[in-house]
Amino acid sequence: MKKTLYILFIVFGFLISATNSIAQNDTKEAPDQIPEFPNQTRAPSISTQADYQVSMVTDELSFPWGMDFLPNGDLIISEKPGRIRIVSLEGKIGPPLLGIPPVRYEGSGGLFDVKLSPSFEKDRKVFWTYVSTKNGEAMNQVASGTLSPNQSKIENVKVIYEIEPISGGRFHFGSRLLFDSEGMLLVTFGDRFRNGREKVQQVDSALGKIIRITPEGNPAPGNPFEGQAGALPEIWSVGHRNPQGLAFHPETHELWEAEHGPRAGDEINQIKKGANYGWPIVSYGIEYNGSPVNGTEITQQVGMVSPVYYYDPATAPSGISFYSGKLIPEWKNNLFVAMLRGMYVARLELDPKTGRVIGEEKLLTDEKQRFRNITEGPDGVIYLLTDDEKGRLYKITKKPI
Repeated sequence: MKKTLYILFIVFGFLISATNSIAQNDTKEAPDQIPEFPNQTRAPSISTQADYQVSMVTDELSFPWGMDFLPNGDLIISEKPGRIRIVSLEGKIGPPLLGIPPVRYEGSGGLFDVKLSPSFEKDRKVFWTYVSTKNGEAMNQVASGTLSPNQSKIENVKVIYEIEPISGGRFHFGSRLLFDSEGMLLVTFGDRFRNGREKVQQVDSALGKIIRITPEGNPAPGNPFEGQAGALPEIWSVGHRNPQGLAFHPETHELWEAEHGPRAGDEINQIKKGANYGWPIVSYGIEYNGSPVNGTEITQQVGMVSPVYYYDPATAPSGISFYSGKLIPEWKNNLFVAMLRGMYVARLELDPKTGRVIGEEKLLTDEKQRFRNITEGPDGVIYLLTDDEKGRLYKITKKPI
């Protein structure tokens, strides 16, 4: 009986996290947990003074997940059911690109992020991450291919990296992509819920890690576990639950990340080479059944990095992006976070000296959408994707005078 109730609690937790009909409230899930420093959660509310406008480019995408910009300004957008399309900035949606391998679209699995090679104008290479099947089980994979000259298909497809399949693991795949300044590819992987949680702290597994690989899929030189016996040399950082956001600060060039916590404890982290971010040993959240994570109530521990910012109750942060301030100078160097469960876009103002959050604004709350991804385009416009069968592409720009 207890086991049945426990399973029901888990399912109920997923339903709460996934639904777009439950509004975030202000009641803490873990009221006894104490922040480590001021403004680590619930920073003071701020409000944009500049005039800006929000417009919807299209609502004809199907569960869009990732996006990047082609040299001509068009967007390449991935859809979770297993498609990649090219979309014009006017909202014209192209047909699915041919050549994409089959995707395992179940649970929280599917086709995730998509990124163009930093040398795309020369090599036309496209990278994406998705869930496939091996021996009947779900498995994270990263693939690459070349976009044909007529932009109708992906050719020369190759799986460059794969993570071991996990029995019964249908949730918490990650999985964001980001190229660093050296042309190396950073990839986030989740803990696969309870099925792989015990491997998150083990450096012989990529579960619950951020990895750093070459465009060919090999461990990138200079990684922190390079040469360590029993450790995967591709690992960059350890101790993540379900990381879905990655971005570099435009001036400090520091790597930032967003990940889902359990019931509360969603995190915004500043990622350091070789650092351990604690999951599941420490957490500013609780299990879906209300019990302490890992049987303890530890939120901080020596040798583990605390989040720069966390959310209680859960907001389910996904894509993140820093803003350069090209069109709206007031937002320069602010971190924008796309919220799924929260159903808004967070604007986080950071202290330039400490890197900590000093203010938060909730944007686009009236749209009542689950926001999946956000990025700044070459034109200085902010583009957003929503997680829905009628997925939307929004843009935020300066209001005309």
